[in-house]
Amino acid sequence: MPHSRRILTYAIAAAAVTVGFVLPSGASAAAPRTATSDFNGDGYPDLAVGVPDGTVGGKAKAGYVNVVWGGPKGVGAHGSIRVTQATPEVPGSPEAGDRFGASVALTDLNGDGIAELLVGVPGEDVTDRGTDAGMVIAVGGSKNGPGPASSVLTGPSPSAAYGASVVAADLTGGGNKAIVIGGKDKVVARVIQGEDSMVTTVVAAPMGGRAPVLTTGDFDSDGLADLGVAYWTEGEPSTQSHVRLWKWDADRSEPANFWNTDNAGVTALAAGDFDGDGHDDLALGECREIADENIDDPCGPEKLAKGGGIHIHYGSPAGGSFGTRAQTLNQDTAGVPGVAEDGDRFGAALAVTDVNRDGRDDLIAGAPGEAIGSEAGAGAAWLLRGSAQGLLDANGAATSVAWNQDTSGLPGVAEVGDAFGAAVAAGDHNADGVPDVTVGSPGENASLGAAWLLPKGTSHGSAAFSPRTLGLPYLTTAQQYGKPLNSR
Repeated sequence: MPHSRRILTYAIAAAAVTVGFVLPSGASAAAPRTATSDFNGDGYPDLAVGVPDGTVGGKAKAGYVNVVWGGPKGVGAHGSIRVTQATPEVPGSPEAGDRFGASVALTDLNGDGIAELLVGVPGEDVTDRGTDAGMVIAVGGSKNGPGPASSVLTGPSPSAAYGASVVAADLTGGGNKAIVIGGKDKVVARVIQGEDSMVTTVVAAPMGGRAPVLTTGDFDSDGLADLGVAYWTEGEPSTQSHVRLWKWDADRSEPANFWNTDNAGVTALAAGDFDGDGHDDLALGECREIADENIDDPCGPEKLAKGGGIHIHYGSPAGGSFGTRAQTLNQDTAGVPGVAEDGDRFGAALAVTDVNRDGRDDLIAGAPGEAIGSEAGAGAAWLLRGSAQGLLDANGAATSVAWNQDTSGLPGVAEVGDAFGAAVAAGDHNADGVPDVTVGSPGENASLGAAWLLPKGTSHGSAAFSPRTLGLPYLTTAQQYGKPLNSR
């Protein structure tokens, strides 16, 4: 049955249109403060775990989001809440296949210091739009738990799958946040402008049935956030693969494409200043050349794509050419523990933080297909440290540490199919000034799933949490808890 309760629908066209959208907190957009994932306003950054395969009210894969509270002991030790479409004021109702939580983002949309929760629901059926039109919902944070919620945008047609991916950033300047939504073969942006908002299409192209990969960063060094989009197809009728950067064109009031790399298929994107020069860089995770189009090594040397490669394009001063300098690494790179093997999926998940607080960002990379001993697909994750030269030093070597469930001090045992590293995130969850790392393992415990907290980016004092330890319901179903993760 298509949903109708509290779902707002809007006409989407290739040209921008202006429509009303009220932030769920009821406040208008203001100049943003420091980025926060503090959903309950207690001063500790929280963690959002999307569980789109979760059962809700007996409905398989209706999906939910678990907001895990930060606190003096980090995430996992201070409880959590479960947000679903059965939560009061959240639009819609749980139905099989909705996949509520397929994408998640904790972000402070209105600058009040309390994060809102953005949730993608790509399987949502919408009245007058059809089956799997999809939607994105914004849930207000508050000191008393979830606040008011509203629909940000619904898909325009059947199988549009809006909400397959979502990010938010101030793309236009002046504190006007843009919520960028990925669907099937389309990326759109909703720019919040006080009492009103504008919806515009960023790109519409075949995307191989995959969710477009999204990230944000200041790639042209003009002081404003830009949008990174990646998508790829294989086979007939044509093969396409692109990583594209978009900036806001104030004159035309729409995003403008200013940089591309073609023929590169990626699973993850991440923005950070890995060489500490004050300019954002772009990391392409699990980068591989899709087709031979006479484009030379869009993911760096071909041998470094084995098992999954990470290719980094470095930023340049304002007026310079973004991405001219590049580095590539995989598990055969000096200083990266492990050996590159087909199916490792090195770089399939990426997150950025400055663990050692040296002014240069570090990159967290997951490889959910990594074999640990004889345990195929047990998975692993790496912390790759930034330096004055970036993620590789002048000799082409990395400085890194790797973790898996057989790492000393880490709870658990590496087992076949755990997929440890399928998702990674970072945030200062105990507010001690040092970022912590979280790693998801959706295949843990027969795909019930779990996540690991690594305080200060080390295995010392690490802890695991799961639906069972957090007291969530439906413990016998394969929920694949631990993917996706989001914190800031």
